[in-house]
Amino acid sequence: MTPIKLKVNGKPVEVAVDDPDMPLLYLLRNDLGLHGPRFGCGLGQCGACTVLMDGEAVRACITPASSVGEAAITTLEGLGSPEHPSPLQRAFIAEQAVQCGYCINGMIMQSTAFLSQVKDPSESDVKDALANNLCRCGTHLRIVRAVLRAAREMQGAAP
Repeated sequence: MTPIKLKVNGKPVEVAVDDPDMPLLYLLRNDLGLHGPRFGCGLGQCGACTVLMDGEAVRACITPASSVGEAAITTLEGLGSPEHPSPLQRAFIAEQAVQCGYCINGMIMQSTAFLSQVKDPSESDVKDALANNLCRCGTHLRIVRAVLRAAREMQGAAP
């Protein structure tokens, strides 16, 4: 067993794993019980497993847990709570951007990283930022509206 020390959602954790090359996704879901990140394709192509590593969106299904080191990992659970959702989570609720919910973790996490860099995005900017996150339900237009709504709210404008 190999001990892996991580900082997840602001808290230090240590997990003993059999395989240090185990994907970060498995550690988060199976060992820490965090179910925001989802297993989708297992190849880093769909985005369902997206988490933030030091604020940058990464695909947890292809990131070895042992490679994280001192980086701060944030999952969907670390953005807000049901009582106090993040601006982006509030916007997804207000725009009813969730249908089946499978892709939403990736959409929200990718959008969180994006909005930390781009404060006043255009619709085209949002579409480009989310182009590599797949959604089968077809709520793309509501997702884009939610990201734009959150950007306005984060800038202090009315939603």
